[in-house]
Amino acid sequence: MRVLAAMSGGVDSSVAAALMVEQGHDVVGVTLKLWSGPNGEAPTAGCCTVSDAEDARRVAAQLDIPYYVLDYSEVFMDGVVERFVADYASGRTPNPCIECNRTVKFSRLLEHAAELECDLVVTGHYARTMREAGRWRLVRGKDRHKDQSYVLSMLGQRELARVRFPVGELTKAETRRRAAELGLRTAAKPESQDICFVGAGDYREFLRRVAPETERPGPILDLDGRRVGAHRGVATVTIGQRRGLGVAVGEPRYVVEVRPETATVVVGRREDLAVDELTLTDLSWVAGEPPSDPRVEVQYRAHGETVPGVVDGTVLRLAEPAFGVAPGQTATLYRGDEVLGGGIIVTARRDRFTAARR
Repeated sequence: MRVLAAMSGGVDSSVAAALMVEQGHDVVGVTLKLWSGPNGEAPTAGCCTVSDAEDARRVAAQLDIPYYVLDYSEVFMDGVVERFVADYASGRTPNPCIECNRTVKFSRLLEHAAELECDLVVTGHYARTMREAGRWRLVRGKDRHKDQSYVLSMLGQRELARVRFPVGELTKAETRRRAAELGLRTAAKPESQDICFVGAGDYREFLRRVAPETERPGPILDLDGRRVGAHRGVATVTIGQRRGLGVAVGEPRYVVEVRPETATVVVGRREDLAVDELTLTDLSWVAGEPPSDPRVEVQYRAHGETVPGVVDGTVLRLAEPAFGVAPGQTATLYRGDEVLGGGIIVTARRDRFTAARR
């Protein structure tokens, strides 16, 4: 088949492309330029650097496949970066990687694949697809420590029919070993855990630089309404945050609520973070419809543990407390290793567990 391989310049996408070549497919390599400097120049840190594109180009040359750079920086700015800023300014905690997958990467890659008459799109995500009983399933990658199925929960049957994740069948160590065996220049390249457009710095510094209006100081209150400190802006804190608050009351305090309309941050004990009910928006199902059995396992962090629950429309009722859940995060719904779907958390209620403690 003819395959469009997304190549970021890292080892995972390099091996994904190489595996497709090994299998005899006609492969075209592409790098997505998502972020640029104020004058359109390539950044020196984060994603889309000159060195990343050069690594991808050289790997493509080693594999003897054509290679292109696609400029998606404008749609990335509109769909991901501006939303990231707006979410933090509104007291939410977004996941820009998920939003990028939703609004940029897969939709644009599939469009471009069609233009190039490619049958499939492959990426370096650690996840797997399977076709059973006439439908596509999305499951966790073989390497649970590197599993990235959480950020792919928006994919449905149309996308999964044309997307593959070759390294999902490998562990990270196996991926690096394959890259070394093939002599790929990215074999030992370290991976970045940073937000791509933020780079190695703190996201708060990024917000101060691009959206200084998000620095609106306000009070920090305890759950009884007493002022216990001050903050530099609601965009500088997240639900569950403990460090950097400047609050000294003799025992640890965590951010339990953010009120952007009054620029107020509320802190409490860890047990005050417990929530039992989540309301979702942009909820999608891999199968195209919700499962007949409403019991699910909920993951609300990229590499966090799951919490059992029951889904009722757009409401998730949890069977045990979840801690540090913030509006803006994505809740990905599983059954075992299979991704059922996911959505963005709008509200997180803590009524039942709070009442039980009282």
